[in-house]
Amino acid sequence: MSVSKHLQDKLALLPDSPGCYIMKDENQNILYVGKAKVLKNRVRSYFHGTHNNKTTRLVSHIHDFEFIVTGSEKEALLLEINLIKKHTPPYNIMFMDDKTYPYIEITKENNFVVRTTRNIKNKKSEYFGPYPSSQSAYEIVKLINQIFCVRKCRHIPDSPCLYYHMHQCLGPCIHEIDPKENEKTRKKIKKFLQGDTKEVMDSLQAKMMEASENLQFEKAQEIYNTIQALEHVIEKQTIDFKDRANRDVFGYYVDSGYISFQGFFIRQGKLLERNMSITPLYEDEMDAFTSFIMQYYEKNVVPKEILVPPGTPVDVLKEALNTNVHIPVRGEKKKLIDLVYKNAKEAHEQKFKLVFRKDNELRQANETLSKIFNADIHTVEMFDNSHIQGTFNVSGLVVFKDGLPDKNSYRHYKLDGYRSDVDSMKEVIYRRYFRLLKEHLPMPDLLLVDGGAAQIAAAKEIIDMLQLDLRVAGLVKDDKHATRALMDVNLNEIQIDPKSSLFFLLTRMQDEVHRFAISYHRKLRDQSMTKSVLDTVSGIGPKRKKELLKHFKSMKQMRLASVEQLSEVIPEDVAKILYARLHEN
Repeated sequence: MSVSKHLQDKLALLPDSPGCYIMKDENQNILYVGKAKVLKNRVRSYFHGTHNNKTTRLVSHIHDFEFIVTGSEKEALLLEINLIKKHTPPYNIMFMDDKTYPYIEITKENNFVVRTTRNIKNKKSEYFGPYPSSQSAYEIVKLINQIFCVRKCRHIPDSPCLYYHMHQCLGPCIHEIDPKENEKTRKKIKKFLQGDTKEVMDSLQAKMMEASENLQFEKAQEIYNTIQALEHVIEKQTIDFKDRANRDVFGYYVDSGYISFQGFFIRQGKLLERNMSITPLYEDEMDAFTSFIMQYYEKNVVPKEILVPPGTPVDVLKEALNTNVHIPVRGEKKKLIDLVYKNAKEAHEQKFKLVFRKDNELRQANETLSKIFNADIHTVEMFDNSHIQGTFNVSGLVVFKDGLPDKNSYRHYKLDGYRSDVDSMKEVIYRRYFRLLKEHLPMPDLLLVDGGAAQIAAAKEIIDMLQLDLRVAGLVKDDKHATRALMDVNLNEIQIDPKSSLFFLLTRMQDEVHRFAISYHRKLRDQSMTKSVLDTVSGIGPKRKKELLKHFKSMKQMRLASVEQLSEVIPEDVAKILYARLHEN
């Protein structure tokens, strides 16, 4: 491919040093962030030699790049992860859409709490996991709270709760608890979470027999149910290895321009299996793999050992993660690596067709859109207005980049007093693009309005007034308010095959912008409804307001309630005032 003079001049300046490089498009949007042991060799390789189709596609959009020199390969790796997290470039591997795993947390204070969490940043707590699903973590925490006499409340109240009277809490709210007693319970719970359930099981069995002998059959049944639940959790969680070590095992499989990641998480010799993701591959497969591992440990606990396949830069990962990273060559650990690879391959083969088809349909839809407007269409913005007889007049903006919703770029707008739908469209378009002009931000490739000739004319008037070179089009509806065709700025209808990928993409955009605008409209309307009544009643503050809404679910149900029913939540004198206010009209 031909390389512009600007890029050639910048390529000549690249140093023989480690660092990160940032690829940008013609609008200076960041496309891709990478790291390199030698910046000069790595960045030049993009513009010379042959590449697969996906890398060629990435390179075709590169109009500029920047680079940052670091002191070592480890620093480059850490900087790369921070830049990916900050900019979320479209061509970088993104770990599971930033999804996190559930852990079980034991807080460090004397009157500790055991709970599920996805945030492991609190250094004052101990964490156990990750767990393959939030349901399994929840079941274990529920069992712990049934079996052990520990605090259940997030904040210690002023008076004892039901758990204290059920003998499931020692009551730190009303008297001091011996720290030695709490520490003894903490150690038992840690042993339980580490897989040593024999002591707990024996204790439950003994309590069940004692209750049965004392003819306390309901209590015996409750304990039996707890034992059954415990056995279910143990059976579901346990796949034992000889040692009791904590380690993670990672592998990947590449085929047809896509990469599948797989990870096994082993805690106390128990294997928790989790299929990670399959994603398009635009970079070197080992760069993608190391980036994937680093992103995973941004939000997860680093174990004492990580096993990886041959070719992985273990020294760099070891230094960056401050743990032992190992490539096994024989024995059970080598079998684990082989098993992870096998799972990655099977997951790839099972999901590839579905992912490929979705990716291909998006590509076709964008290519068709680009042909219609005879220009590259990557970013599409779309507006929709919502109101009820002119009240709560709002608008929603959604942004799609290469066929995918960019939710960080979505915007809500409260509009001035309602005059007409056309005036509302003019206002929101002016506010949006005047701000982009003022802040020197890039414009979209296409502005879509959810309407025909009148909406297009309104958009065109504002675009011309702001002297913008911005393509405008509208969605033409049929008599059932479903998308039928596109209409260009000259009011020419462009027919779209209802079975085509572009038709489905436009329909999705229309549904998304409608949902986004309606949800904001409802939020404002609900806030107004609750504020107009509840916030004006003497004796109802934020706490009582929350309790009322939680109890009655909606304002409609609250209006249907009697004074007696309202008095179940708030004092009777306040309930009478609220009842009168709710029925004023």
